[in-house]
Amino acid sequence: MSAPEELLAFQLRAVGIAFEREARFSVARKWRADFAIAQTERGATFTRWLVEVDGGSWIAGRHTSGTGFAADCEKLNEAAILGYRVLRFTPEMVESGVALATIERALA
Repeated sequence: MSAPEELLAFQLRAVGIAFEREARFSVARKWRADFAIAQTERGATFTRWLVEVDGGSWIAGRHTSGTGFAADCEKLNEAAILGYRVLRFTPEMVESGVALATIERALA
């Protein structure tokens, strides 16, 4: 786990948001998300959130290469088809608190 992922896990625990790490959301492709959060809503319905922390955006990392970007598109499109809502953050967004604030807004 990366340092930003560990920091986000700490932040989520600190505010009482339950989550699953390295959550498999597609059995067929064995895709995983950095975090999964299930949000209970009125009645028996719920929203399933996936949270990704994408590093390397300023150093031509995996998420910004052509191949990596295409793979991310495929993965996140499948998540949407399966009914997930996806939030994506950079390590800087985690460190500044923007990621946590956004997650809290999404769950409100």
